[in-house]
Amino acid sequence: MTGSSRKKAIFVHGCMWHGHEGCRNNRRPNTRQEYWNPKLDANKRRDAENEQKLIDLGWSVFIVWECETKMPDALSEKIDAFLKQAPNL
Repeated sequence: MTGSSRKKAIFVHGCMWHGHEGCRNNRRPNTRQEYWNPKLDANKRRDAENEQKLIDLGWSVFIVWECETKMPDALSEKIDAFLKQAPNL
């Protein structure tokens, strides 16, 4: 498909930095919580806003979590399936 765009975005998020729900790697620091909690909460808000902006522009978004990179075969299959999906119109 020459000249067409797939309009696909793949983000790789660190589990702690981006708040991977239910992940054992999503542990907030116990020290300086007055600094870390607002920072990590802002990361999650920014991620959600950016993802929604892309979706509104017709992009498909796929998030790869840091913990998923430890299972490269399974991750490769997920990414391949995402890339093969028809684009959002």
